[in-house]
Amino acid sequence: MPKQEEKNRTAAVVTLGSKTYFNGLLKFSETLHVHGTIKGTIEATGALIVDKDAVVDADNISVSSLTVYGTVVGNVQALDKVDMMSGARVQGDVCASRLRIADGVLFEGKCNMTGTDKEVEIFSRPSEEIKAELLRSGLASSRDAAFKEDTDSLGDTVSKGDATSSEEDI
Repeated sequence: MPKQEEKNRTAAVVTLGSKTYFNGLLKFSETLHVHGTIKGTIEATGALIVDKDAVVDADNISVSSLTVYGTVVGNVQALDKVDMMSGARVQGDVCASRLRIADGVLFEGKCNMTGTDKEVEIFSRPSEEIKAELLRSGLASSRDAAFKEDTDSLGDTVSKGDATSSEEDI
């Protein structure tokens, strides 16, 4: 197969027109652009685009990515990303690696971000250890290093502990 035909074949987009109504289990592997109404369940490996006047009312939506200009009701699970464009209405929980919510979106639900390789607990290490690592890696500026030297030279003049005040100080 020539490369141009192969490229066109992988970039296929299926469009459901504005007068289309679908009820049931919908499966697809390419990009689906919806202008009409879908009710039921969506299980797909492709991308879903919901047009401005379209309505998707599904108990579960599982896609590679979702772009919403219209209305989506139901829980969404996207392998990659969910884009809620201005004017979109989304009601349901969203689980995705990336999420973008534009101004003017009505979103009612919970969001769970996925796709992180490991959790990073920033409070589990002393700040001095993190600063030293940043200095070694060159991520901290020389200004930060100079600040550290200045504060180290203060020595005992900086007290460590709780601050209290008396009535005379007030």
